[in-house]
Amino acid sequence: MKLYHHPMSAGSRLIRLAIGEYGASAEYILERTWERREDFLLLNPEGTLPVLIDEDDVPVSGTATVCEYLDETRGFTLEDRRLMPSHPLARAEVRRLMHWFLVKMDAEATQYFVNEKVTKREKPRDAGGGAPESSVLRVARVNLRNHLAYLEYLAAERNWLGGDQMSYADFAAAAAISVIDYLNEMPWAEHEAAKTWYSRIKSRPAFREILADKIRGIPPPAHYTDLDF
Repeated sequence: MKLYHHPMSAGSRLIRLAIGEYGASAEYILERTWERREDFLLLNPEGTLPVLIDEDDVPVSGTATVCEYLDETRGFTLEDRRLMPSHPLARAEVRRLMHWFLVKMDAEATQYFVNEKVTKREKPRDAGGGAPESSVLRVARVNLRNHLAYLEYLAAERNWLGGDQMSYADFAAAAAISVIDYLNEMPWAEHEAAKTWYSRIKSRPAFREILADKIRGIPPPAHYTDLDF
């Protein structure tokens, strides 16, 4: 498999975690979507990540779509290690939470941290690059706390976020949080329950490669790779 990704894309991180959790492997190709490369747009005219290439070189685009593809081609034989539950109602709940953390939370918090702290550094000024705006980051921080409160509610009511079994819901939330944590924007001192849940996911072998990511000129905080932070 080949995966077009960016290390600060939560959706890309989720797919990488799923590939690792399923014991598969892939070639990872860095894609800066704002460059609008013609070859990449031929794979995905929407110009978004992630994009997976597997059988017959057919591109599979979009986080949810790639997750379903991996579940149907790799996960269906793994029983309790499958990241998508077998019961329709349980699957619906996992899909709902994937949308919450990868779409709603991204639109209200994650993308602002990434855009202000990473993307604007890599873009030329005439294409929207420049210094981060503190007012945007302040709003993102307020919104993030609301999402962490909801995550803690789920973690208190259930064994895992989506129910009794670890699922794509947990990895979707962890993918987003790992991006924000890399940028040192996680208010861990205020959210001990979220920290405890994240420690469980962060300790998974599939997370090792994610924690090794580095963005040039933006080092992660000291606790980022610490499993017992």
